[in-house]
Amino acid sequence: MPGDDSFQSSPAGAARPDTREFEAHRGLLFSIAYRMLGSASDAEDVVQDAWLRYSSAPPQPIRSVRAYLSTIVTRLCLDRLKAARTTREQYVGPWLPEPTLHGDREPNLARAMEQRESISLAFLVLLESLTPEERAVFLLREVFDYDYRDIAEILDLTPVNCRQLFHRAKQRLNEQRPGVGTPKWRASRARHDRFVQAFMSAVSKGDLQELQSLLHKDVVLRTDGGGKVKAALQPLFGRDAVSRFVLGVKKKVEDAAVAAGRGSDDAYTMSAGLVNGAPAIFVWHSGVLDAAIGLSGSDDGIFELDLVRNPDKLAWLLRELSRDGIKS
Repeated sequence: MPGDDSFQSSPAGAARPDTREFEAHRGLLFSIAYRMLGSASDAEDVVQDAWLRYSSAPPQPIRSVRAYLSTIVTRLCLDRLKAARTTREQYVGPWLPEPTLHGDREPNLARAMEQRESISLAFLVLLESLTPEERAVFLLREVFDYDYRDIAEILDLTPVNCRQLFHRAKQRLNEQRPGVGTPKWRASRARHDRFVQAFMSAVSKGDLQELQSLLHKDVVLRTDGGGKVKAALQPLFGRDAVSRFVLGVKKKVEDAAVAAGRGSDDAYTMSAGLVNGAPAIFVWHSGVLDAAIGLSGSDDGIFELDLVRNPDKLAWLLRELSRDGIKS
C-alpha cells in the first residue's frame, strides 16, 4: 500500500487524511475500481476500503492525493482480481460484468466519448482477456490519462515495464476485436437508440427477417446466468444463430405463460433504458426484471449483445431502477 517515497515530498509538512479531499476523488476512484473489477458492488466496497485505509493512515507528506488514492484503489483491485481468478475459471457459462444504470460518477469521464465507451459491457468483456497488471496499466494510461511515471509508482514497476504492459494489452485487445474504437466499430448515440427500438419491435413481432437485418454478420451474443437461471453456456455467433436463439427464448416464455393460464403478452415485455451509460434493453417477465441487454452497434449493424440474467448481478441495477422510479 502507499506509504513509500513514491508519493511523498520530504520537504512538505505531514498531511492528515481529509474527508473533503477524499470525497472530491470518490467518483474517480469508483470509476477506476468498476473498470478493474466489472462489478459496481465490488467497486463500492473497494472505495470504502480505500477510505478506511486513507483515514487510518498516520500523518505523512503526500505529493499528490489523487495519485495516492488511485494507488490504494488500484492495488486493492489487483488483490481482488488475483483472489477471484479461480472463481472466474469455475464460473458457469460466459462471465459478464455487473450492469449499472449510470456508469461513471466522475462528470469529466461521463462526458467524453472514449471514456463512455470504456465502461460499456462490451469493452469490459474485452478487458477480461488481459492480466490484472495489463488491465491496470491500460486503464490508467488510456482512460484516466496517467503518465507512465505515475503508473509505475502506483504498480511498483518501472516506466519501461509499464510501456511494455500497455502495448501488450493494446495488441491483445486488437486481436480480440480488430479496429475496436475506430469509426467503423462505433455507432452514434442516436443510431444506438434506433437499434434498440428496432430490435424490440422485431422481437415483439417475432419477425426473424427483420431481426436478422439489424445484426452484423459477425454478431456475437453472450448470456450470463451464472448457473442460477437458464442461459446459453457458450457465446453464439452469426446472424442466424443469434436471431433464432432470441426468438426461440421468447416463444418458450410465451408458451409457458399460456400453459400456466396467463396471457402471452403479460409474460414478456421490453423497455428501453441505459446500461453502463449506453442505450440498452430491459426484459421483464410478468413485471419482474429478468435481464438487461447491452447492445453495441456499428454502421453495419449490431455486433454484440451482452445479456445479463444472473439475479445476483441484477441486484445493483434493480436498486438503481427503484431509486429512479423505473418499472416495466
